[in-house]
Amino acid sequence: MAPPATFDRVIELEAVHNFRDLGDYPTADGRRTRPGVLFRADGLDKLTAGDVDALRPLGLRSVIDLRSSAEIAERGRFPLDDHWLAWHHLPIFDVAWTLAEHETRDAATFLHDQYREMLAYGEPVFAAAIRTLALPGALPAVFHCAAGKDRTGLLAAMLLGAVGVPDEVIVADYALTAAGMERMQAWAAVAHPEMYARWMSMPPVFAASAPEAMERTLADINAAHGNVRAYVRALGVSAAEVASLESALLEG
Repeated sequence: MAPPATFDRVIELEAVHNFRDLGDYPTADGRRTRPGVLFRADGLDKLTAGDVDALRPLGLRSVIDLRSSAEIAERGRFPLDDHWLAWHHLPIFDVAWTLAEHETRDAATFLHDQYREMLAYGEPVFAAAIRTLALPGALPAVFHCAAGKDRTGLLAAMLLGAVGVPDEVIVADYALTAAGMERMQAWAAVAHPEMYARWMSMPPVFAASAPEAMERTLADINAAHGNVRAYVRALGVSAAEVASLESALLEG
């Protein structure tokens, strides 16, 4: 049920390396998500002037920034002066992971543990992000965190699952982040040595995107709620809002 190999969902930019189109994914009822409507990304504070120009044809109307206030204060945000759209700050957590948290755990176990905590803490914010994207006129939109991996990966899973994309396709989308992380690190090694050195000083599990972590997270959701759509509804997203997302995101 993977998307066609011919669909290039990566939007190639100069300084943002995990900007991806969530279109052309299959749903359980035989439909597909629309290309050019919803995007996921890493930190958009890094956008160059050329990147901003490259994004204009997408016609973005909304940006959802999942980073903390401290991250925005340190690194900045989407350059609103150059590209008008609605910017929504919806921080998932306020405290970054600590070095001690990775001890004795492999990448999949570490990330699964972090995702469980992230959902427990951030469920109301994830719900607010979904409701925001369901508003009339909100799309096309992009949502992002710093690396476009963890917070972004969980929101992508909820959005795709809410409109009927199967779990195995959600996991496959999550797994694509590994290549994005490689592109990001290769760019930083040349363009931002200090950023690269900071990344290299972190435990490798911090930069991992182990598919098993998303598989386990989805299994947790399914065990508690039956499926992702039911979970999203349990968070307080209305049936009308889910229907609005389906209408906007799905072809056929």
